[in-house]
Amino acid sequence: MTTEQCDLLVIGAGPTGLFAAYYAGFRGHRVAVVDSLPELGGQITAMYPEKQILDVAGFPSIKGRDLVEGLVTQAATAEPTYLLGRTAETLVHDEDGVTVSLDDGTDVRAGAVLITAGIGKFSPRPLPAGEGWLGRGLEFFVPSFAPYAGKDVFIIGGGDSAFDWALHLEPVAKSVTLVHRRDAFRAHERTVEQVKASSTRIITKAEVAALHGEGHLESIDITVDGETTSYPCQAVVAALGFIADLGPIQQWGLEVQKRHIVVSPSMQTNLSRVFAAGDINEYPGKVRLIAVGFGEAATAVNNATVAIDPGAKVFPGHSSEAG
Repeated sequence: MTTEQCDLLVIGAGPTGLFAAYYAGFRGHRVAVVDSLPELGGQITAMYPEKQILDVAGFPSIKGRDLVEGLVTQAATAEPTYLLGRTAETLVHDEDGVTVSLDDGTDVRAGAVLITAGIGKFSPRPLPAGEGWLGRGLEFFVPSFAPYAGKDVFIIGGGDSAFDWALHLEPVAKSVTLVHRRDAFRAHERTVEQVKASSTRIITKAEVAALHGEGHLESIDITVDGETTSYPCQAVVAALGFIADLGPIQQWGLEVQKRHIVVSPSMQTNLSRVFAAGDINEYPGKVRLIAVGFGEAATAVNNATVAIDPGAKVFPGHSSEAG
C-alpha cells in the first residue's frame, strides 16, 4: 500500500477536472488527479475526440482532441500527479482532511477533494444483434475516422453522437446509412438538418436484425415494418447511448439526486472539504455545458482553498493582474 499526499485531489480527468488541476496550481496547491480511464480527457477522449465542439468560449469551433491537448498543456503548469486507470473506492473525511482509497491499494490524503467525474463510470448500451461482433466491424465509439475510409458504414441511433458521426463520416466513407427505431430524433435540430441534406441514407422505424460475414462484417439485415432487407456493410457504429453509474461514489454519504451530487453555490457538497463541479453536480438552474464546468471548477477550487487554508481568501484576484 502506498500513500499520496496533496492539497487538492481531483476525481475525474475530463475537461472540468483538467481545468481544476490548472486552477489549483494557480492557487499554489499540490494537486493529484485520479480517473478510472487510462487516458486524460474523460468522455471526450473516449467517445468523440474528432467531434467539433462549438460551445467553448473563445473557440468558434474546436476538435475534441485539440481541446483536451490544450487543457493538458495548461494543467501541466500545476505539475499534477496523475493516477490514471484507477477508481476511487472509499472516502473518509475528518476535521483535518480527506482520505480517498483507490482500487489499487493507494491511499490519497488531501486537504480537500473536488469530484469532477462527469457522469461517473459509463458503458455503452449493447446492440442486441451485435453480440460477438465487437472489433470485427462493430464499434461503439469513433476515436478516428481513417478506419472508415471507403467502407459502407451503418450508424445505429438517433441522438447527437449518431448524427455527429454521420456528418463527419459522410465525406470519408463509401456510404453512410443512419438507422433509428423511431422517426423522431433526439439530436440537435441543426445537425439533423445537415445530415438530411447530405448523401447519408436515413432509415427510420427500423431495427438491426442480424450481422453477417466471414471473420469480419460484410452485410447487415435491417427490418422495417416486418420486412427485412440485406445491405452491404463493413462497419457498424452502435450509438445507442450509454449506462452511467456513480459506482462507489454513491456510498460516500453524499446527497445525490438522480445520479447527480447536490452542491451549494460554493460547489460544496453536504460533506465538509468535499466539492463537486461539472456534469456530476446538481443545483437549481444547473446547465450542463463544458463552459459551465470550467466556471464551476474555479469556484470550487477557490472555496476549497479556504477549507485547505482557513487564512486564505476565496478570491485571489485576477490571473491577469500584475505582481
